[in-house]
Amino acid sequence: MRLLINRLVLTVFICFTPTSFSEPVREASSGIILFNQLKLGEALSALEKEAQSGNVESQYYLGEALRKRNRYMTPEAQHWYETAALNGSIYAMIQLGRKNEDLCKIMDNCPASAKSPVEWLTHAKELLLAKANNGDPESLYLMYEITFDRIWLEKSANAGYALAQYWMAVSERQGEGFFFIPGRRDASVRKWLLLSSEGGYPKAMMDYLEILHIEGDTESIRHWLVLGAETGYQAAVSNYGAYIAHTPDKVGYPLDMIKGYALFTLLGELDDSGGIGRYVERKSDEIRNKMTAEQIEESKIVAKEWKATHPPLSFFPDKLGN
Repeated sequence: MRLLINRLVLTVFICFTPTSFSEPVREASSGIILFNQLKLGEALSALEKEAQSGNVESQYYLGEALRKRNRYMTPEAQHWYETAALNGSIYAMIQLGRKNEDLCKIMDNCPASAKSPVEWLTHAKELLLAKANNGDPESLYLMYEITFDRIWLEKSANAGYALAQYWMAVSERQGEGFFFIPGRRDASVRKWLLLSSEGGYPKAMMDYLEILHIEGDTESIRHWLVLGAETGYQAAVSNYGAYIAHTPDKVGYPLDMIKGYALFTLLGELDDSGGIGRYVERKSDEIRNKMTAEQIEESKIVAKEWKATHPPLSFFPDKLGN
């Protein structure tokens, strides 16, 4: 059964373990960074330039951005998906294969294509199958995205793919799988979230924090929240910044208003992406009102250093978006 919530496949901007995510890279294109910051208007312009230059990832993300902006598969979006697919993008093939699930189907205006959705999925499967059968973690996961057969998800998770481990936890939390002994389901969810967190997946870290909170393990909460913030995940950066500035003090970090304010300064650069603008503004004001002018100036230096030494802020949207 396909999971009932959005998937979170994405390009990651720092190097984790080789099997943690799809295509981990040190530096992403500016268009993809803007896409992952939910700045679609700015992303489209940058992605188009990158796509025209032959960047396959940007070709795929341009298709995504165009489809998301219009909320259905337009001819222009399909053009860039097909361009990326012809250049070997499995993700583009999968999105083309899902066209029958798109709003364009309901509107009866899906653009014509050289291949049918079934043909695109069949082609993607043919390209993946050999690698999947050899145990390649990402290929196993993408086989799951094509077939929705949970056995592929489980194989990918057992092969160490952090994203698959996260979705194993989510699926079990939603009631999938069979657990006859009381407590085994919760224990399995905890196991998968911990493994995914150890693999570097920030959304797993944030879910794992909820379990640690219930268990009262404050020391581990402090540990994992720092690691989550260091991935650039905006939710983790936001919580970490608030807690170290003691607005509020929930987990016992030493007070550091300078760093906390610096992080909210960086979050402010997201504008109102994801609807966080008012929250960031309120928290920034709350911290700033406790600071001296000298501390505010020092925070600018800290913000600059953080930005230079950490991945770009990101909402980590679904690479295979709906």
